[in-house]
Amino acid sequence: MSGESALDLAARRLEQAVNVLEQRLALRLKAAGAEAGGLFDEDRAKLAAELDDSRARERELEEAGAEASAALGRAILEIRAALNGATQHANAGQEH
Repeated sequence: MSGESALDLAARRLEQAVNVLEQRLALRLKAAGAEAGGLFDEDRAKLAAELDDSRARERELEEAGAEASAALGRAILEIRAALNGATQHANAGQEH
């Protein structure tokens, strides 16, 4: 047995097996981390695209709101003008 006991041989084999196991685990963790990072990047890209779409929709809604407000303002002015014209015609009719 060349000076080593059976226990020493078993301990050395166990140590080598643990080293191999640690190396394989490190490789798997590295691969899993890369895969998880890729998934994170995909999620981040998807969220960024959704945010861009939402911002574009927000701008469209703001523009539509501004156009509606302007149209409403014009309609109010036209109604006021029509009412003032009707009032002036009524007043002119009373003067005669």
